[in-house]
Amino acid sequence: MIRRIKHASTATCTLPIYMGFLMTEPNSISCTQLAETYNISHDSVNRFLEREDYTPHDLYQEAIQHIDNNKLIVSIDDTVLDKPYSQHMDLVSYFWSGKHHRSVKGINLITLYATDQNGQNIPINFRIYDKSESKTKNDYFMDMLSEVLSWGAKIQFITGDSWYSSTGNLKTIRKYGIRFMFGIDCNRKVSP
Repeated sequence: MIRRIKHASTATCTLPIYMGFLMTEPNSISCTQLAETYNISHDSVNRFLEREDYTPHDLYQEAIQHIDNNKLIVSIDDTVLDKPYSQHMDLVSYFWSGKHHRSVKGINLITLYATDQNGQNIPINFRIYDKSESKTKNDYFMDMLSEVLSWGAKIQFITGDSWYSSTGNLKTIRKYGIRFMFGIDCNRKVSP
């Protein structure tokens, strides 16, 4: 279960509000948008996020309660949370954006989404790309996959775009006995 706040809180932004917003707002996920949607202060949202320290395992434990953990289809994807005006902010750097078709200044969020046999889908693991860790997106993906498997995820199939279709990734997925479907770049050679 996600760690709960240990003392009674007077904060306007709470875990149920925050989770409800994340599950219902597909396009604009920001503190400002959440504050406007729920008519609460932006500072209340920021204080809530600063007060708690949620881990990927916390997300998994909460998410797995909402899906049938049998024959999951897991998708790996990443997105850039645009931060064009930020200066000297941790984790902000330049990343390739499929939305803008160029490098943009922002925070790179890598997510594993699980879909069950009933079509219910939910994120089950995440990473914020941190260049100081000297890891690639593929390294993060392999770490995330290994984690969810060790936590008990029963994965039948993995999908992803060409960014994650390295030979090393595909061989590792095959070693786990999981089937996969990834996009590949047009210059890749595939043997039948």
